[in-house]
Amino acid sequence: MEKVFIRAKEVSEALQVSDQKSYKIIRDMNKDLKSKGFLVVKGRVDKKYFYDQFYGTRM
Repeated sequence: MEKVFIRAKEVSEALQVSDQKSYKIIRDMNKDLKSKGFLVVKGRVDKKYFYDQFYGTRM
């Protein structure tokens, strides 16, 4: 089964940014999702949403 969420470590590797920056990115994305009525998990973000936001498609 494929993972649904992406964690800060994976975000930092994908974007080549620090762990601190990746946590901020996740917080900002979760804030956006929450404002749209979605439930969020602290420290993780939906994998599909992450790739859609950064690349316009899932990689």
